Amino acid sequence: MISTVRRTFGGLGWPGYPIGCALVALVYFALAGVDGTGALRIVLYCGISASAVPALLLGVRRYRPRWQLPWLLIAASQTVYFFADASFYTAHYLLGITTFPFVADVLYLSHYPLIVAGVLLLIRARAPRRDLPSLIDATVLGVAAALLSWLYLIQPLTSADESTLTTSAYVAYPVLDLALLAVGLRLLLDPGPRPPAFFLLVANLLAFLGADSIYVLQRIDGSYAAGNFLDVLWLAGNIALGAAGLHPTMAAVAQAGPGKDLNLSPLRVTMLAAASLIAPGVLVLENSRVSEGSVNAIAVACAVLFLLTLGRLVVMVSEQRRLAVTDSLTGLHTRRYFEAELPKALARAGRTRTRLAVFIADIDHFKAINDRYGHPVGDRVLLEVSARLRAVVREGDVLARYGGEEFALLATDVAPEDVPAIAERLRNAIAREPVARAERASIAVTTSVGAALADGHQDDPVRIVAAADRALYAAKAEGRDRISVGDRPGSASEHTASLGYLHAVSDLVDRHLSSHSHGRAVGSYARIVCEAMGAAAGTVQDAELAGRLHDVGKIVIPASVLGKPAALDDAEWALLREHPDHGYRLVRAVPDLDDIAEIVRQHHERWDGKGYPLGLRGEEIRLEARIVSVCDAWATMLADRPYRRTLTVDEAVQELRDGSGTQFDPGVVDAFLRLHEAGEIHQLPPLPAVVD
Repeated sequence: MISTVRRTFGGLGWPGYPIGCALVALVYFALAGVDGTGALRIVLYCGISASAVPALLLGVRRYRPRWQLPWLLIAASQTVYFFADASFYTAHYLLGITTFPFVADVLYLSHYPLIVAGVLLLIRARAPRRDLPSLIDATVLGVAAALLSWLYLIQPLTSADESTLTTSAYVAYPVLDLALLAVGLRLLLDPGPRPPAFFLLVANLLAFLGADSIYVLQRIDGSYAAGNFLDVLWLAGNIALGAAGLHPTMAAVAQAGPGKDLNLSPLRVTMLAAASLIAPGVLVLENSRVSEGSVNAIAVACAVLFLLTLGRLVVMVSEQRRLAVTDSLTGLHTRRYFEAELPKALARAGRTRTRLAVFIADIDHFKAINDRYGHPVGDRVLLEVSARLRAVVREGDVLARYGGEEFALLATDVAPEDVPAIAERLRNAIAREPVARAERASIAVTTSVGAALADGHQDDPVRIVAAADRALYAAKAEGRDRISVGDRPGSASEHTASLGYLHAVSDLVDRHLSSHSHGRAVGSYARIVCEAMGAAAGTVQDAELAGRLHDVGKIVIPASVLGKPAALDDAEWALLREHPDHGYRLVRAVPDLDDIAEIVRQHHERWDGKGYPLGLRGEEIRLEARIVSVCDAWATMLADRPYRRTLTVDEAVQELRDGSGTQFDPGVVDAFLRLHEAGEIHQLPPLPAVVD
């Protein structure tokens, strides 16, 4: 059947399926009332219903979504739905059987659990982290719909003078429709992507929900007849489902969303407001026959209170969103806001054929200021620096506090010759006069500034910021209190030299921690495990290099913390947990190592989502980082570290097994232990000799 779909619609491409099905549907409706065409109409109608199944299976096979089970469950649901259609229309068109309930109704009701399960799994894939706001919003809308369904569908059915079997069948439809509505609303409100295939799937759910609700009402008043306008909705739902499976974006439907958004869109606020008004509105409607003013007044008061409460929540969320993108100390934008705006600015620059520049300014020797004068004076310096930078930045450009003592500027519509002048203006704004202290003294404060220009061909935000970072490091290396502009990757020799420097830094970190070459061991283990898991050659190389450099960020951690023989206190742990971010910055400063930098940043993420610094979980974490995590733990457990004893091999094996499924990826742990049992995991190598 899949090959038939491929042959039928493959020549026309994806649009061929909905176009072909629409033509078949037109023929079906054109034959309405024509004698002797009952069998043909059954074939046409059920053919459309059945075609959605191979369309879904072909989409799974062609686009290979990472989460296939949801689509397979939806295909199974549609299979049951096809058999229900076949029995229903055969009974009506050929046998003249209009009994309710019938065998077809059992099949129709049986498809609900399958499609609900499929949609729930899609929601789980699209929102792997708990998204409580969307869940609450969906519940509000679902409760409002349940109220209407109970008052005008379920309650009248339960009080009707019908047999128990008939009443149960009548009630089952709205109850199961409510279950489908609940998961459909949750899908619609989750933070996942919304490609065309997503809207086609939602159209299928809406068409079936609408048609089923009207079907029950028509059954109640005896007006239903097979072939009426409801067939338009049901056929449209079937076509939309098959089209969702065949659309090239079907794999993207199950991708995780960008995360929680504190913003409430006008549409969502309107939907919540309407749902909040349903209960008091129904109360007024039902009470209008009695005309008791007190009840109506209570209902109006409830409606007003609902709207006021919702308005207060909107204001609160808006304020929270403002705080989330505003640095609490300086009042500047946060790094999160800067990184969100940069891709948008790049897209605008591409459309308008203009250029933009990124500047990163770092206060020179800021740690010495904190150590000598204390953190309150350091905060005063940060406030003054932010005020001076704000004074020389154009309106409309984005100025953010990028790190502890780092500031970033996104300047749009910038000519290449203006970049050094802007960088110098930023530097001079800080250096022109000392920063006053409370005790009538002052501190000389300078900054180093790195800049990078997007030249129209460089549209990757990560690369532009990395280029500005490299320029900043160059300014510091040249003596600080100066600017450096570098908008293009360095030469091959510069790349080799930079990578060699990172290797040396990694070895230096190892000397602080142990007598073994930890980074070299982790890199070697990562290569072996990655190869054994069947990864591509490029992935294997990335895993090995990331393993070699995974601890490079510890170079900025004080030696007193790294070499402390006792347990670290909370402040020291907080300092140590910053090393993945430091390593990310150091590695990303080397051209073409962006992927390696990301792996380094993620190597302390946990399978259960309790790791750091990003809180990723499961397959959100890069495979290479999951492999490095296991290899790092193994090498650490077997090495001599100042803060704990060396474990035996058996103890280390048990630690990996205990952490499988919580700290570590179970598949990586299994692969690692198989290689260990096969003797492929070698002993830790000693540190190389220091060459003067």
